[in-house]
Amino acid sequence: MVNKILKAPEGKPSDVERIKEESDYLRGTLAESMLDSLSAGISDDDNRLMKHHGSYLQDDRDLRNERQKQKLEPAYQFMLRVRLPGGVATPDQWLTMDDLSQKYGNGTLKLTTRMTFQMHGILKWNMKKTIQGIHASLMDTIAACGDVNRNVMCNSNPYQSDVHLEVYEWAKKLSNDLLPRTRAYHEIWLDEEKVASTPEIEEVEPMYGPLYLPRKFKIGIAVPPSNDIDVFSQDLGLIAVVEDSKLVGFNVAIGGGMGMSHGDKATYPQLAKVIGYCTPDQVYDVAEKIITIQRDYGNRSVRKNARFKYTVDRLGLETVKEELETRLGWRLGEAKPYHFDHNGDSYGWVKGVQGKWHFTLFIEGGRVTDLDDYKLMTGIREIAKIHTGDFRLTPNQNLIIANVTSQKKKKINELIEQYGLTDGKHFSALRRSSMACVALPTCGLAMAEAERYLPGLIDKIDAIVDENGLRDKEITIRMTGCPNGCARHALGEIGFIGKAPGKYNMYLGAAFDGSRLSKMYRENIGEEEILSELRVLLSRYAKEREEGEHFGDFVIRAGVIKATTDGTNFHD
Repeated sequence: MVNKILKAPEGKPSDVERIKEESDYLRGTLAESMLDSLSAGISDDDNRLMKHHGSYLQDDRDLRNERQKQKLEPAYQFMLRVRLPGGVATPDQWLTMDDLSQKYGNGTLKLTTRMTFQMHGILKWNMKKTIQGIHASLMDTIAACGDVNRNVMCNSNPYQSDVHLEVYEWAKKLSNDLLPRTRAYHEIWLDEEKVASTPEIEEVEPMYGPLYLPRKFKIGIAVPPSNDIDVFSQDLGLIAVVEDSKLVGFNVAIGGGMGMSHGDKATYPQLAKVIGYCTPDQVYDVAEKIITIQRDYGNRSVRKNARFKYTVDRLGLETVKEELETRLGWRLGEAKPYHFDHNGDSYGWVKGVQGKWHFTLFIEGGRVTDLDDYKLMTGIREIAKIHTGDFRLTPNQNLIIANVTSQKKKKINELIEQYGLTDGKHFSALRRSSMACVALPTCGLAMAEAERYLPGLIDKIDAIVDENGLRDKEITIRMTGCPNGCARHALGEIGFIGKAPGKYNMYLGAAFDGSRLSKMYRENIGEEEILSELRVLLSRYAKEREEGEHFGDFVIRAGVIKATTDGTNFHD
């Protein structure tokens, strides 16, 4: 019998719930919409379903006003996101994405903060060919977006290669086993014939059910001492426990998430909390049962409050843990000790196990493209043609040319030098610790610039950094064009959330290791005020910091900002 304490919030289901209910397991009228030649767009209902297939309909907002004047529909295009567990791709898969971006996209690739590829600028008539090209390279876009479990992250730092493979295998298993079971994706994009339903088939979605989840669900696996995946930002965070260089299990953390809404104090970013420990062979069972708890008790009425973090906070951490253990039929073990001390990437050449080498490229904002003076995309393409290892997309939007043999290292290094590909070591540590979401011009939610603006802002902040002798001091800085949190702004020691064109809310005080949230310091400020504030703060930090003290810890100790120990006091 279900505990009477546990119940979903009352209220009329949101319109998205209606769309899913009427969709015939995510089919809707997508197949027909994609064949409609009268518009480059699709209906809002189909666009909501499109997310579950790994895509969003967008338009080029730089052209929006001009097209309105010309009485033309918006410059519609699709963003397509790949499901890439653990961020690992083969050289052939990299070349496929490169080729498809040239043929059907805008000629660039975006490396996301969830360790996967995004391609922008795809026209409706080219979507099917693009997805089929991705499928032919043994990748897919299923569940890369939508109200399901998203791309599963795992640690990518190359010096942990001995543990990485095992953790990566668990990331793959979770990603594959938690996929939706509907064949809608295969029918619409891969021309699989629809199988007529029969009485023997009781349900298409044994775990998700016909309405799927109330909102997206994110899983990440961290391997201490690195928290590069920001494990506490995940709905389900798994912290690998390694003893004698062997993976023995995972600490289980639940209820994290970064998104919020401006002016709505009922929304907030939150940190996942550790509730126990499980062995590797138990981890799928734990993940599945947690997802079913969110399926049954998440908010299907108000989407702003539908993430699992709100379910956990509403029901209570201990109550959710008890429900989990009831569904499992066994109790979690006591959490084991762990320690995080950093969350960045190890740039340049690093030697791993079995004599293999790894080179981490710094890719500002995760944008892979060719500029007049920097042929990044061409350089990586030439490397992919001869590389026999793999590529790892990192949670910090960088790229690791991984598992390079000693024989290939010389030739790859020659290509790195030929194309001037950079490990970023000549940049400030602040720049190397930066992240930005796409924002304008393609994201429909963006209120301000992020990816296109942050590099220029850092140019000006760097002058302050240099004045104060802080060039080699790592300070995490993150910018998003809206409060949805795609660049995990609430975990940046310096964070900016777009409020309006050229205006940002400025946040301070997150922990360098990802264990504490930031808090708003200044609201709705522009560049001049941002630089003025940072000039004072960075000068104080240079003069007053204690040995080994990170910037986020300093501003709290110095009384500049209060510590945000829990998302529920984020707005206090």
